[in-house]
Amino acid sequence: MKDRQNTDIPVAEQKAFFAKGKTRDVNFRIAALRRLREGIRRREKEIAAALHADLHKSSFESYMTEIGMTLDEIGFLIRHVKEYAKPQRVPATLSQFPAKCRIQKEPYGVTLVMSPWNYPFLLAFEPAAGAIAAGNCCIIKPSAYAPAVSRVIRELVEELFDPAFVAVVEGGREENSRLLEEKFDYIFFTGSVQVGKLVMKKAAEHLTPVTLELGGKSPCIVAKDADLNLAAKRIVFGKLLNSGQTCVAPDYCLVQEEVLEAFLPLLVKWVSRFWGEHPLEHPDYPRMVNEKHYDRVMGLLAGEKTVIGGTGNRKTLQIAPTILRDISPDAPVMREEIFGPVLPVLPFRTLDEAEHFVAKRPRPLALYLFTKSRSTVRRVTERLSFGGGCVNDTILHLASSRMGFGGVGESGMGSYHGKRSFDTFSHEKSIVDKGRMLDVPLRYPPYTKTKEKLLRRFLK
Repeated sequence: MKDRQNTDIPVAEQKAFFAKGKTRDVNFRIAALRRLREGIRRREKEIAAALHADLHKSSFESYMTEIGMTLDEIGFLIRHVKEYAKPQRVPATLSQFPAKCRIQKEPYGVTLVMSPWNYPFLLAFEPAAGAIAAGNCCIIKPSAYAPAVSRVIRELVEELFDPAFVAVVEGGREENSRLLEEKFDYIFFTGSVQVGKLVMKKAAEHLTPVTLELGGKSPCIVAKDADLNLAAKRIVFGKLLNSGQTCVAPDYCLVQEEVLEAFLPLLVKWVSRFWGEHPLEHPDYPRMVNEKHYDRVMGLLAGEKTVIGGTGNRKTLQIAPTILRDISPDAPVMREEIFGPVLPVLPFRTLDEAEHFVAKRPRPLALYLFTKSRSTVRRVTERLSFGGGCVNDTILHLASSRMGFGGVGESGMGSYHGKRSFDTFSHEKSIVDKGRMLDVPLRYPPYTKTKEKLLRRFLK
């Protein structure tokens, strides 16, 4: 296997391969997905080792949040792709009669999947599997911030696929820039808002459709009637997964003021239960991806009041689980997405106040609500706009191939997972198959008052 990075961009080769029509065969797609699934299973230990090298993820967390979820998504697509690819019959309207109408799915062509470093394996292959299932060729661009995983992705794809069908382009900003100068038929990007804007701008030059999976400050709202112990447990789990480097991690917590003092010790309790009294010494505790992000997150803590944590080890790039209180809404830690194991906790008096706090900020990728009241659930989920979320839990809304996952507004556009992935990477053609035996003369000139009266009876 090659050790060098592959920086060639085989767009022309993939366009030529796509033109041959092989990927339009659903059985070809299923065989490719099965090959990918088996290849991942064979290399599971290598993938886990790479995730540990890049992010210090344990084998359990690697399988739970990356390898296992990828296999589950691929298996779901294998089982359902034939159903998704079938033309969909729809009724003809009176103006089309007599006719048969259908919606026919077709692949876009050559697609680009640009993946981030925080879940570098999952967020490369979940969208790529959707592109393959829909019949596209695909170029995967892994993040240079996760070099070990990037290398494993390249080696896996080179082992399994002709680069004219699926290829990997490694590298950093230079390669990203080169890729975005190419004319793709679809671009799927996961990453920061700042880079997402650049991707959209470059795609616009070619009128290339895009899906943008971005981020934002995802709030937790803890009402006074919540099961406080369970809420603390599930918030700490979601916050500290991958050391907070999760796009849908709880970014800050709004707690009704009557229960704030009871809730803070419960957060501390579950931090200690999960990671011990000395988390930085725990063998399974993940780290920041690099020094830049370590320094950025530690900088957000400057001058803030900690309930627990607030320390780090720059040598290992680990930051202790940190709970903050008495935070100003205008503090730096409340202005930018944290993307680290730091949870600011702010009080609110009324639900109106909490809703206003969330609504006046950019629409988040996720929202989490903890309450026993069904009327509160209806109220918050109907009034506030967000990508997706959970009631009385965190994170789990993205762990399903049966529900779309994506952002809204500043947190992204488009969605994927399961059928949503297939649809994202498919163009829907509407086809009217018109009968030849009967040709209603109403639409043809000359236009008369009688025809107009009939037209108005049909179209109203």
